[in-house]
Amino acid sequence: MNDDLASLNARIDRTNELLERMLAEVAKTPSTHAIFVDAGYLYAAAGRLVAGTEDRRAFDLDAEGLIDALIDKARTIFADSRLLRVYWYDGARRRIHTAEQQSIAELPDVKVRLGNLNANNQQKGVDSLIRSDLESLARHRAISDVALLGGDEDLVSAVEAAQGYGARVHLWGIEAPEGRNQADPLLWEVDSQRTFDLDFFKPYVSRRTAQAYEVTNAARPAREDVRFVGAQIAAKWLAARGRESLVELLPGHPYLPGSVDQDLLVEAEGLLQYSLRGQPDLRRALRDGFWEHLQAQY
Repeated sequence: MNDDLASLNARIDRTNELLERMLAEVAKTPSTHAIFVDAGYLYAAAGRLVAGTEDRRAFDLDAEGLIDALIDKARTIFADSRLLRVYWYDGARRRIHTAEQQSIAELPDVKVRLGNLNANNQQKGVDSLIRSDLESLARHRAISDVALLGGDEDLVSAVEAAQGYGARVHLWGIEAPEGRNQADPLLWEVDSQRTFDLDFFKPYVSRRTAQAYEVTNAARPAREDVRFVGAQIAAKWLAARGRESLVELLPGHPYLPGSVDQDLLVEAEGLLQYSLRGQPDLRRALRDGFWEHLQAQY
């Protein structure tokens, strides 16, 4: 009897030891977050807020700049967490990328997932893609938190699935000029809510004019020329802001805060006399030049 009790105690001690080791490993594992963007909701809500229309053809969205701003915002909110990636959900005819969707897919840390687009330009299958990815990431403990930018009630099941595996879902929304643009059941289900206002989206949404449809005759600058311009602007930025601002900026590499990135884009376009919107390779060259100069001065 004493031998059985001793054996049982030994097994309990062994189990406790294993649990302690497991908890110690979990404690050392950094938290991870992801950003899920329902592009249909984003275009409709941001277009309505900034440009006064939901028609994508009537305005331009600087998706690259906005994604960087969302990443920067998430880094502030989830301070002790690392980014897994940004998931961008949109619709396309026969699920074939448009030029804009392709440029977004080429961005670092971004995964574009496409549902179908029917004859009425309505997305089909996007909600199921969001649920599938969200559930899978939560089940495999790939994320601890997710920021979900969307508003459809059909996303409730995706939220419930992720929460069932222990992930926390934080709903991000876009300010509505009138009423709400997110379903109440979705608002009730999530772990937290946050709404971004006009000032947040204004730098990234611009209404098109007749002139915006014209093809420019300006020659496309070389990547090295754009990189050099980025370094020039960095030198000017450093002279104006000083090393203290540089020290604050460096931990965010390779991402720039939304306001800094937007100022960099606007000033570069003025110097180059060429639009860098929808040109992800040139935008990356611009940022590379900016960062390279700053890091060389540190």
